[in-house]
Amino acid sequence: MIEILNPSELARAKDTGALVAGILQTLKSRTTVGTSLLDIDRWTETMIVEAGAQSCYVDYEPSFGRGPFGHYICTAVNDAVLHGLPHDYALADGDLLTLDLAVSLGGVAADSAISFIVGEARPPESVALISATERALTAGIAAAGPGVRIGDVSHAIGSVLHEAGYSINTEFGGHGIGSTMHQDPHVSNTGRPGRGYKLRPGLLLALEPWIMADTAELVTDADGWTLRSATGCRTAHSEHTIAITDDGAEILTLPR
Repeated sequence: MIEILNPSELARAKDTGALVAGILQTLKSRTTVGTSLLDIDRWTETMIVEAGAQSCYVDYEPSFGRGPFGHYICTAVNDAVLHGLPHDYALADGDLLTLDLAVSLGGVAADSAISFIVGEARPPESVALISATERALTAGIAAAGPGVRIGDVSHAIGSVLHEAGYSINTEFGGHGIGSTMHQDPHVSNTGRPGRGYKLRPGLLLALEPWIMADTAELVTDADGWTLRSATGCRTAHSEHTIAITDDGAEILTLPR
C-alpha cells in the first residue's frame, strides 16, 4: 500500500516527527558510560506515554522477527545494526550505539534513527561509519522531490556509500510510512536512476542508509531480532522521515 497524505494528515505527521526527534535527542543526552539498554527502553516508554502517542514496536510482529518485539526502541551496539532488541547491557566508553525509533501520534507514524559514540573515546572507524551514513542520508533527501523516481533517491544514497568504500546490503532499506510504520514503496540503499515509483506530493518516506565496515552480510542473534555484521565489524545507521512537497522534500524528524 502506498498512501498519499492530505494537508491535515501532513500536519499531524510533522507533530509525530518532532516527537520522535525530541525523544531521540533526549535519549542521546541521557546516555552515558554505564547506561543500560533497558534504561533507554524504559525512558522511551515513559516519553511516548506522556506524549499520548503509541509505540510502533511493542506489538510489531513481522515475518522476519520472532514474536512481538515487546520493546519501545531498537538499541543496536557496535556490530549490531538493525532491530536491536534492548537487553541488560551497560554501555562502555567508545561503544557505537544506534537508536531507532518509530512512533504513531494522531494516527500518523514517523521513524528515525541516530548513531553516536558513547563516552569520550572516538574510534576513527566508528566516526567514519557514522559520517558516511549521515552524508548518504543528506544526499538521498536532496535527491527526493515530486516526479523523482525511487531509483534516483537510492542511487544518491548508494553513490555516497560506495564512494566511501562500503558494501551495501539490499535486504533492508527505507520505506513508505503513514498510518502504519512500514509501507510501500521500498527504498533500497543503492539503485539505478530513472527506475521505480514516481514520487508525489503528500508521500512520506523513511530513508535509512546503514552500513557495516567490512561486509554486506548479516547474521541474526539468538533473540530472533537483532541483526549483526557477519564479521563482527562495527556498523552505523541514520534515518529521517521526509514528506514529498510540491517543490522538494521536507524533513519531519528534526527537533523543534
